[in-house]
Order: sequence, then C-alpha cells, then structure tokens
Amino acid sequence: MTFVRINGAGLYSEVEGAGDPVLLLHGGFCSLESLRSISDALVPDRQIFAFERPGHGRSADIEGGYSYEAGVRDALAYLDAQGLESAHVIGYSDGGIIGLMLAMDHPERVRSLVAVSANLDPTAFTHSPEGDDAPRLSALAPSADPKPDVERMHYDRLSPDGPGHADAVLAKLFRLWTSEPQIDPAGLAGITAPTLIMSGDRDTIRPDHSLLIAASIPGAQLCIVPGTSHGLVGERPELIASIIRAFLP
Repeated sequence: MTFVRINGAGLYSEVEGAGDPVLLLHGGFCSLESLRSISDALVPDRQIFAFERPGHGRSADIEGGYSYEAGVRDALAYLDAQGLESAHVIGYSDGGIIGLMLAMDHPERVRSLVAVSANLDPTAFTHSPEGDDAPRLSALAPSADPKPDVERMHYDRLSPDGPGHADAVLAKLFRLWTSEPQIDPAGLAGITAPTLIMSGDRDTIRPDHSLLIAASIPGAQLCIVPGTSHGLVGERPELIASIIRAFLP
C-alpha cells in the first residue's frame, strides 16, 4: 500500500492509468471502494489520483474534528505532492462539497468538476425513507436503516484504527454534517470549470437543492438520476460512470 504525507498525516493513496489527471474525492464515512466503479471506467484513458482522508478507509484518524476547509487543504496538498498543477475533479457527497469549494477558491487547479450528491448547507437534507441506506442518514438516524451498512463493513475491514473506532469517526462526522458547510450560492458564480451536478431523485439531498447548485454555476449541467438515493453511485454504477465519461472534456 502507498501512503503520502499530507499536512502531517499519512494518507492512503492510489495512482493508476495514464492520460489527463482525474482526482477522486470520496464521501464521508466512505473509502475509495465507494468510487471503484468510476475509477475502473475512467482508467483506460485517464490517470486516476485518489486518496483517503483522515479517519476514512485505510487512513488513520487524527486528533480533533473534521472540516471541509481542511478537506480542501488536504486536496491541494495532495495535488502538490503528486506534482499536479490541475486536474479534473470528481467528488461524491462530502467529496463533492470539497470539490465545489476547491473550484470556487482555487479555480486554476480544477479543469472540470463533477459533484455528486453535494450540498451547500445542512438544510439540504430531506430525511426521506428512500434515502435510509445513505451513510449520512444512517448516522443521523441509525435505527432507521435495516439494510447491511456496506461502508461500515468496509471501515471494519480497512481501518488501521480498528472496528471499534467507527463510532468516534461517525460522531465527528455528525458534528460536521449538522454544522457545515455554509456556502453562499452567490459564491458559486466564481466557478469557471465545466461542471456537472448530479444527485438521485430519492437522495437525502433534495432535488431542488441540487438545482440551486447547478443554477448558481455558470453553464453547469444538472443530472437527477431516477430511482436512486444518496447511494446512487453504488446503485447504478454503470449508468453513473457512463454519464461522467460522456461529460468529461
């Protein structure tokens, strides 16, 4: 396994393929396994760069809480560590939020952006029953989810901190999800990269919120995937990968 030193933490990293660089940013309480279908679809003609943030996947946790600003700093430091001036950015959930902030504040680093199931603030959550399999809703209402928690199983298998540390990570994520982000839609007008906003029609992020994000970004495209929840990447992997492949310049 390969680890890179990012802002004082050893973070798990994967680099595969050749061609234009693509940076993958996973969701909260997710590992890179959640984006494997996208990576596999793009690697034949792109170079995929991906890392797991602290407390996620194979990366050990850190002291203190999480923030999206820290996620942006880690993404920038990772690009620097890989010698990348810019990359196409694909982010899911928390990774989508980090992607939006990266494109807003550091437009020169983002060639294009795909933000899947991202939100601008905590009021975006619908808490609909259809989204009960989403990691975010499971953390907000654990007793509501009767299905196997795939991300919890990945955590138990991959985390160097051991299965027992998952509750500490979820507690920090709960604080993050209920207080951040706080992104002014007007600020999205500064995004210059070609952008695709995607979410499920049964997502825990309301469709009208995804529409707000897309409408606030000049020239952005919007894709609402029918019959899917916040777990749309795992529910319709071939469709999602195909849409992203068609969008990338």
